[in-house]
Amino acid sequence: MIPTRAREGHAALVRLLDEQGLLTPAWRQVWEKLPRHHFIPQDIWRQRPDRCEPVTTYDDWCDLVNSDEPVIIQVDDGKEDGPGVATSSNSMPSMVARMLGLLQVKSHDRILEIGTTSGYVAALLSERLGDRNVYSVEIDPLLAAMATNHLRPLGYAPNLRLGDGELGWPEEAPFDRIISTCSLRHMPFAFVEQVRPGGIIVAPLYRDFWSGALVQLTVHADGRAWGHFQGGASYMPMRSQRAAATVEVDSSTARSRTAGLDPEELLSLGFALYAGARLPGVWMQHSRTEDTVKVWARGEDGSATSTAKGEDVWQYGPRALWTEIEAVHREYVTLGRPDAQSFGLTVTAEGQQVWMRHPGAIVSPMASGAYR
Repeated sequence: MIPTRAREGHAALVRLLDEQGLLTPAWRQVWEKLPRHHFIPQDIWRQRPDRCEPVTTYDDWCDLVNSDEPVIIQVDDGKEDGPGVATSSNSMPSMVARMLGLLQVKSHDRILEIGTTSGYVAALLSERLGDRNVYSVEIDPLLAAMATNHLRPLGYAPNLRLGDGELGWPEEAPFDRIISTCSLRHMPFAFVEQVRPGGIIVAPLYRDFWSGALVQLTVHADGRAWGHFQGGASYMPMRSQRAAATVEVDSSTARSRTAGLDPEELLSLGFALYAGARLPGVWMQHSRTEDTVKVWARGEDGSATSTAKGEDVWQYGPRALWTEIEAVHREYVTLGRPDAQSFGLTVTAEGQQVWMRHPGAIVSPMASGAYR
């Protein structure tokens, strides 16, 4: 018996997704049948800007589960006495609905999911396509067991595998669709190889200059896959692709100058996609309060820069990193400030490239040392 509070909360969530235009009639029927709370453990956390906050009461648990927010279901890879860093979540329902819509599934499509986590997406796909057509890979034994414990009592038996999702599931290929519920630094070419020509891959990516963008790729008969970015998407990184530790910044090299650019100008996803391709290896982060925006950027060689709205810029290390960012921003403005969906990604056996407006217009890296 579903408690009234949970039942009413779930109904309101489905209405919200429908009002946002994220559910076709077929998908709405699936979401109505599968309340999210069946796939959320008792111990969960809410993501705050600076920490993961434990949810300690049933009312708060129920409110979070039935909200359009991510629910943290694991911290520190399940290890005790860690710093409390989120390592797995049940994603925002609106983002899940968007990704499932971008898959453009047809009846009896065979789907590979990368990252089973709580089992919720596998259940949604199983309800829509039949669980014999759903394959899902999870690298974490604790999460894999959790997913099984959630799915089986509800009568779902998709094909589950414990392993590294970066490898896909070659023994069961080809698939009609692949969806990744973890964020990829690089699209594994194994995914392209394991999808039929005409099939679709939907995945969140994170790169040096941007923390999350959703891409929809179509696989072609020549062995390439390409498609447009579809807006922002922030997911937990694939474990085998987590970013390496950064090089220490030498604070003794600090020098300041007047900022020629409002840091707010750097925060659009369109600019981030362009700058990420022009400045590979440069990471950027930002924080926002009611009063100001702060940005930090760092290169692989120990160069770094930081500034805040209305303040001077500080630069460190061998490169004038802020000067490079300003130059790339001037290029972006000259190009007409293209939005995120103007950019796309091509994936081949040789590598992957970001392009603007059409696949032949590759955004190439800035010449090394151009602004040192």
